[in-house]
Amino acid sequence: MFDDLEEWLHSQLPKLSGKTPLAAAIRYALTRLKKLRPYLDHGFLEIDNNTAEISIRGLAIGRKNWLFAGSEGGGKSAAIIYTLIETAKLNGVDPQAWLTDVLSRIADHKINRIDELLPWNWTQQR
Repeated sequence: MFDDLEEWLHSQLPKLSGKTPLAAAIRYALTRLKKLRPYLDHGFLEIDNNTAEISIRGLAIGRKNWLFAGSEGGGKSAAIIYTLIETAKLNGVDPQAWLTDVLSRIADHKINRIDELLPWNWTQQR
């Protein structure tokens, strides 16, 4: 279907005066078809960044409230915490449960097994 559309657009372009708005629209479409094809060939690709926009919405809304984090170090600490929380969410893990568990275990956890505590590997100890 997509190939048919591309072929049709190519066939229509020579029939039009190059200065018409329709010809400009067809040229515009043809130049962007190459970038559209990967989304059709690979159904798992998202054509927009809505997922990222939604995940940072709370930060954007609260930006004025957090304008003064106290210090540069406070701002960096806040960025680290936000990153940890969003990473947990993206991996289907409850951020509060994960952070509570990991912070209580990390001091006694072996350094060479630290990857077990990452959100995508984490299993809560009972």
